[in-house]
Formats: sequence, structure tokens, C-alpha cells
Amino acid sequence: MTGQVRTVDGRVAGRRGQATRQKLLDCLSEMLSASPYRDVKVIDVARKAGTSPATFYQYFPDVEGAVLELAEEMAKEGSELTELVAGRSWVGKAGRQSAEELVDGFLDFWRRHDAILRVVDLGAAEGDKRFYKIRMKVLSSVTGSLTDSIKELQAKGKVDKEVSPAAVAGSLVVMLSGAASHQKGFTTWGVKQAELRPNLALLVHLGITGKKPAR
Repeated sequence: MTGQVRTVDGRVAGRRGQATRQKLLDCLSEMLSASPYRDVKVIDVARKAGTSPATFYQYFPDVEGAVLELAEEMAKEGSELTELVAGRSWVGKAGRQSAEELVDGFLDFWRRHDAILRVVDLGAAEGDKRFYKIRMKVLSSVTGSLTDSIKELQAKGKVDKEVSPAAVAGSLVVMLSGAASHQKGFTTWGVKQAELRPNLALLVHLGITGKKPAR
């Protein structure tokens, strides 16, 4: 952890306090992976971390407050998705690679953060603006980069001028996030994980360039 970490009452936490706070967050993250969000209680998180509810409340107002901390950290890591788009080529074989790496990045990011992303999606769906803003923070940066990529292709005459870069980019990002969050569900439709990746990459490439990727 970097920078100053404060307790709920505004005091700066020392090294030991920071370690305790991080352990509470780590334990909460583990519990969210195994239990429904609303079933997770402060006393259970504290017990798992080997401390007391009173200590938990020194750092977080409630479970939801701690979940928001986890969500904010996850959103910061979302910048790696933008790096999969910015400055990439969408022409020829390089375009195929760009599409595949973007898909791989989304699928991997969602697998690593599945538990907290499920909570963020739930909160956003229920109208909680805090969770909605976090979800948009994760998705907006990569949407912006994809929009720029399509505009660049339009300027070079490689994409039809009637195409709306923002609409296409936003649609592709929603598709990717939806598919990434539903990875386990694809198996019930008879779709193997090995089949999901190349077909998503095909759709991404078609959406951005209007063409099938080069072989």
C-alpha cells in the first residue's frame, strides 16, 4: 500500500494498522468469492482476519464501505484494459493480434476480479451511483481508446464514414464485459472456452474494421 491510510475517525494508520486493514480487505475478498455479498457480516470478516469487529470499524464504516474500497482498487487495475487498445494497429495480421489480445485481456481481468465485479454489477443494477461510477470507470477508458481507433481508421478511409465510432466502441465493450462475466455460463450452451476466445476476437475485429481478420 502506498500513501497515507486513515482510520474512520481520521487518524493516520501506522504500518501495523495498514497491514491489519489490508488483511481485512484480503479476507473480505476471499469471502466474496465463496458467499453471496449480502451474507457477508462484519463479525465473520473480522474473525477470518484474526481480529475483532471493533478493529474492523476502525477502518471501515460497514461491509459495503470495505467492498467499495476493493472496487476502487479493482477499477485502478482496469487501466490495463486501455493499454490493450491504445496505439495498437488494426490493419492486417496486427489487427487480428490486437483483437485477440483485447479479448484475452477482458476474459482474464474478469476471471481475476469476478467476485468484486459481481458486487459492482449488482449495486449498479440496483441504482447505487457509487457502484455505477466504478463500473463506468472500468469500461469508459477502454471505450474511449476504441473510439479513437475507429476514428483513425475512418480518417484513413478504411471504415465507412457513416459508422458512429462511439456507438460501435461502446457496443463492443458491453459485449466483451457481458461475455467475460458469463464465462462459466457458456459451457451450459455447449460452448468450450477454447471456442469463445477466437469467436469474440472475430466479432471485435469485424466491429472495428468491418472486415474479417487476416490469417
